[in-house]
Amino acid sequence: MITMYGIPNCDTVKKAKKALEASGVEYEFVDFKKTKPSKKNLKEWKAFFGEWPINKRGTTFRKLKEEFEGATDAKLVELMIENTSVIKRPVLEKNGKVLCLGFDKDIYAGL
Repeated sequence: MITMYGIPNCDTVKKAKKALEASGVEYEFVDFKKTKPSKKNLKEWKAFFGEWPINKRGTTFRKLKEEFEGATDAKLVELMIENTSVIKRPVLEKNGKVLCLGFDKDIYAGL
């Protein structure tokens, strides 16, 4: 089963949803605003991405930039759980394994 994590009003998430639906791929959507990611999720996404999955171009990050700078890993996890809008999205998983962080049309086309 494919699981997509994100925020429904995010343009990138909307594009990713359309791509899955156009391909007839069934998926479950997890809304960060209703269901916050776990520490385990964030650590798995970091392992996949090579760094914390923080969207540094977003307005939420810019508002909280000082809190993020120099923060420990534990503090970063806490900040991401409290402020889910800073998490790079969408996150796409299949059977609990990360497939993609952000939108990559080639990966989505291969599903």
